[in-house]
Amino acid sequence: MPAQAGIFYAKISAMETDKIASTHLGKKSSGSESYNPSLLVAVPREENRRQYKIEKNNLPFCGCDVWHAYEFSALTLNGLPVTRLIKIKYDCKSDFLVESKSLKLYLNSFNMSRFGSNTKECLDICRKHIEYDLSEKLQTAVTASFLPNDAQRTEIFEDYQNISDFIDEKSLRIEKFKESPEVLDTEKSHKKEYRLMFESLRSNCRVTHQPDFGDIYIYYRSEKHIKEDGLVKYLCSFRSEYHFHEECCEMIFKRIYDLLDADDELMVCALYTRRGGIDISPVRYSKNCSADDFTKLSDLNIFARAGAKQ
Repeated sequence: MPAQAGIFYAKISAMETDKIASTHLGKKSSGSESYNPSLLVAVPREENRRQYKIEKNNLPFCGCDVWHAYEFSALTLNGLPVTRLIKIKYDCKSDFLVESKSLKLYLNSFNMSRFGSNTKECLDICRKHIEYDLSEKLQTAVTASFLPNDAQRTEIFEDYQNISDFIDEKSLRIEKFKESPEVLDTEKSHKKEYRLMFESLRSNCRVTHQPDFGDIYIYYRSEKHIKEDGLVKYLCSFRSEYHFHEECCEMIFKRIYDLLDADDELMVCALYTRRGGIDISPVRYSKNCSADDFTKLSDLNIFARAGAKQ
């Protein structure tokens, strides 16, 4: 066990979404009481990337998708329950992402399944199953780790400033709630670093249409200054968008990346709050990015979620 835009795009999107939805949504999960890797559903990344001119063989970013599953549980061979938070990670270069409802059902299938003669053996066997099953389904290397129940929370983005500090709420008018890159604007400045966070990101699941909330962190180093009013308007324009979390992160990265110069640095990280016991934390950064604020997030041995929203 090893560790086209336009009409064509819209048709594929609808067809793929219907396929995903028909797999699990609105159905009883009868297999959830017994370990069942067939519950996992892989979603191709290419579909959304094509619309934003993100080329598979020439990605403008590096990064990974990090998942925290807070409600994992299984049984030892003698029936003793074992409960842990599991942290899962895989590279954004993968052709597929895992659909979150399917991951939840898959992880739930461990709940009444028995593994190992003691807690340590149980967790080790489960981790190997999870890494193998997800790696097989997503066709990429997936790593996972169970965190101890007394793991300390770690703050990642300590020196990021809330973007609301730079705007005048009284004069700001936000009227577009479908993704609107035209509201973004830059002005010439001297080269400097910007570290900004926005605590009211909202988008909607492409499959379930349920709202998803999160905080987004943006680092860039450039001679161009992205005007904060426009950036707030742009981030708010996701409130009526229907995309997976990973797609939203990449869309935001690409729109900002297209504004900046080729040698500028950029990082975008979206820390979504959990829904259904799972949160998703995608991070994307330029290949020359010197900021490594996200390293704690990608460390499987650290519980890198310190916010009150968790």
